[in-house]
Amino acid sequence: MLKWALIFLVISVVAGALGFTGVASGAKSLAKILFGLFLVLFVLLILLAWGAGEMAF
Repeated sequence: MLKWALIFLVISVVAGALGFTGVASGAKSLAKILFGLFLVLFVLLILLAWGAGEMAF
């Protein structure tokens, strides 16, 4: 589960970098939405892993 959380973190960082820096100006709004979505999924999975006791890599 923690592996998926890290994958969502990487995806959110990439989407944020594209959306907030203007690199992908055509897809700026989509990149910002994806950043928020994957950041929320990352936090959710971290909390679920912590609750299940799977915080070790």
